[in-house]
Amino acid sequence: MERQIIEIADRLKGMRESLEISPEKAAQTCDISVPEYLKYESGEMDIPVSVLHRMARHFGFDITTLLTGEQPHVHTFDLTRKGKGVVVQRRQSYNYESLSANFANRKADPYFVIVEPKEDPEIAINAHTGQEFHYMLEGQMKVCIGENELILNPGDSVYFDSSIPHGMQAMNGRVARFLAIVL
Repeated sequence: MERQIIEIADRLKGMRESLEISPEKAAQTCDISVPEYLKYESGEMDIPVSVLHRMARHFGFDITTLLTGEQPHVHTFDLTRKGKGVVVQRRQSYNYESLSANFANRKADPYFVIVEPKEDPEIAINAHTGQEFHYMLEGQMKVCIGENELILNPGDSVYFDSSIPHGMQAMNGRVARFLAIVL
């Protein structure tokens, strides 16, 4: 995973520099401090998907380019076979699999997400522009959106404003699997 973090960090820095964006402007866009942003860009810290989405949306490039180093190239459809999506392990307890990485000019980013159970009761919170839709497939998951705590079971879904601080945690010591669509 560390190698992937360094590669994504290098691409993020290269993209920022090629678009002539200052680290200060990038940090402001991501609503984080300049030192924190520079730690992401140097590979010292894992970059949350929300930061990558903010940069991609605000500065007009595709998140796939940051994740894989390749431009999306299909325009009619993008078939992703089970287990064959672009895997992005962003945090030790979350694993994202992009289900549309090759489709150019996407209006949404669908992910198959696996949340591993963890001992620490602290939920990592993030926020980013846009909206999200989560559809639970397996397990049970606590989702915090602002001051609200929701428990999702298979078949449950939630649609929310992702600019509101949010986070999730697998429950009962079991893996939680869900479909996430980031708009």
